[in-house]
Amino acid sequence: MVCARCLTSVKNLLEAQNLSYKDVSLGRIELKEEISEEQLSLLESELNKTGFELVIERSDKIVNAIKAIIIEMVYHRSDFGNKKLSEILSERLHYDYSHLTGIFSKAENQSIQSFQNKIKTERIKELLEYDELSIAEIADEMGYGSAAYLSTFFKKETGLKPSEYKQRYTSRNSLDSI
Repeated sequence: MVCARCLTSVKNLLEAQNLSYKDVSLGRIELKEEISEEQLSLLESELNKTGFELVIERSDKIVNAIKAIIIEMVYHRSDFGNKKLSEILSERLHYDYSHLTGIFSKAENQSIQSFQNKIKTERIKELLEYDELSIAEIADEMGYGSAAYLSTFFKKETGLKPSEYKQRYTSRNSLDSI
């Protein structure tokens, strides 16, 4: 986008697709909220029709990859053995962990560890709501040394013991809203 007419054209395209944006400037679109893959594909197609190309920032790709790996680790812990998160992220993304933490923190306004704790908390809530496993079994599945350690973690994150949460059965956050 190199002219005012280009900016207007892109703004009109976004509005036609009901996509709210924070800013449209030369060479850049900043949306107010994340969009689905389907919306992204449609946006890319429409931009291409008008002679523009969609380029997603590398940092956005890295942040999304970090989130996906963390979710995969929390939900499929046994697939990763005893490797640390920092080691897995560095191996998979081919960047030093300190570089990844800087990118993630800047983009998400939270640390990688904070995000991982939120995902773990939601997974624990999910398992508690299913009511198929005891707290000790959930602790084992989630990689905590004991039910007491899981309870301490959960209370720190939610303000409730797992047993209290189970009784109250409050609503969970969807993973894409974290």
